[in-house]
Amino acid sequence: MKRQAIAEALRDAIAEEMERDETVFCVGEDIAVPGGWGGAFTVTLGLEKRFPDRMINTPIAELGFFGVAVGAAMMGMRPIADVQYGDFLFLASDQIINNAAKMRYMSGGRCQVPLVMRAPVGATGRGSQHAQNMERYFTGVPGLKVVAVSNAYDAKGILKSAVRENNPVLIFEHKLLYGSKGGRRLMPPVKFRTTTIQFRSARQRCAVPAPM
Repeated sequence: MKRQAIAEALRDAIAEEMERDETVFCVGEDIAVPGGWGGAFTVTLGLEKRFPDRMINTPIAELGFFGVAVGAAMMGMRPIADVQYGDFLFLASDQIINNAAKMRYMSGGRCQVPLVMRAPVGATGRGSQHAQNMERYFTGVPGLKVVAVSNAYDAKGILKSAVRENNPVLIFEHKLLYGSKGGRRLMPPVKFRTTTIQFRSARQRCAVPAPM
């Protein structure tokens, strides 16, 4: 039994999948800086020590490293592309929409793109270009699976399932759920399994209040 915030659950999922499958690697800005934060929200913290050859820091060039990730996926690797803020998906949208999402269809099913893309979203006082919710821009893209997580258990299981998926998956993670600065917002105790959670099996939650 563990008590974890989403950031730790995602980190565990990435580590377990990298241990399980040598084709899994992470690519993104500042995700593996020694002594750094582990990305903008600590999700990859310490993984550069465990997997030094598969944690790849990139320049500030989203279109470029998303292109690297798409190409690697097409060649049989299973990349996890980490964008610091979901807003920056606009910069990589050509690779996401016109290459990652379409390549399997364009090849008649002969080409697979097992790519995971992680994107923090939501307003947290960091400015209008670091605060948008980007889900609506991508949910209508054919060939792209889009998911959002709201608790640590689902976050871990869905990420593991996404890594094993042979189609591109875009995971949205709300910044306020990470608990990355200050005290952790711990989730209720759950038994963290090493199995996956199918995309259609995660619990659905509704924030609409009941009528008075």
